[in-house]
Amino acid sequence: MERRSFPKLGGRAVGVIGLGTWQLGADWGDVDEDDALATVDAAVASGVTFLDTADVYGDGRSEQLIGRYLREHPGHGLTVATKMGRRVPQEPANYTLDNFRAWNDRSRTNLGVDTIDLVQLHCPPTPVFSTQAVYDALDTLVEEKRISAYGVSVETTAEALEAIARPGTASVQIILNAFRLKPLEAVLPAAAEAGVGIIARVPLASGLLSGRYDANTTFPANDHRSFNRHGESFDVGETFSGVDFETGLEAVRRLTPLVPEGTTLAQFALRWILDHPAVTVIIPGARNATQARANASAAALPPLSPETHAAVTEVYDELIRPQVHTRW
Repeated sequence: MERRSFPKLGGRAVGVIGLGTWQLGADWGDVDEDDALATVDAAVASGVTFLDTADVYGDGRSEQLIGRYLREHPGHGLTVATKMGRRVPQEPANYTLDNFRAWNDRSRTNLGVDTIDLVQLHCPPTPVFSTQAVYDALDTLVEEKRISAYGVSVETTAEALEAIARPGTASVQIILNAFRLKPLEAVLPAAAEAGVGIIARVPLASGLLSGRYDANTTFPANDHRSFNRHGESFDVGETFSGVDFETGLEAVRRLTPLVPEGTTLAQFALRWILDHPAVTVIIPGARNATQARANASAAALPPLSPETHAAVTEVYDELIRPQVHTRW
């Protein structure tokens, strides 16, 4: 698998397809422990070297599962990123060094490591991104060797640009997919210039870009695609990238003829993201080993043609842009 580097993480290179592990913790229906570990194992066997989790996924279950995997596979060579900050009320005053240390202690225990490779603020309140004391506290965690580097997960391009301007920021995690093109305008160029890694999340728009859903599809009650359609639980942009389900299905119908023979729509959607060199790693989720292998295989596909990229942009401009472009 092609590898790309995080300049501010000691130049560490990772496979361009990673694994997002929200699915292994909660909010995507039930995934039992054996299936979760098999999913991680299949991803790693397929060339994945970057795992992304968070302390809030299953209230630590995802971190604990990854920790078990790390213990059972010494010499794994994996880069593990987690996130912190969503287990408390979302108030800027909670983003303090003392809280960071406490949150970090819990994550290090869950993962079974002394130093976490990358810790990201997990979509905190917007004022946090412009608060110097927050970055000073994160620098302290690096100095204390609790973490090797820090980054941010953001909802908006403005938040991303604020974080990129800070010299210690090693990465920005942002929604980027064929239904969310705004980061291409300013965030990716700024990150490339600053040497900040880009972690592309929600690459399949919560599964819409898998092509597996239709108007009759239903989701379990404990799946965020049921309970967060309108942002009832967290930012609505995290669910289907903020696109209403019916519009998303129509966009998928328009995109499907662009998919090369022998390639799935999901693999096509991942390859589209990989064609942007400022992206360091994509973190599609997977609920089982088959999905993990299929996602990883997208890295071996040839780049898409300029004409195909233009056609994706046309679908975005006509159907998706009015719903999402000004919001995030």
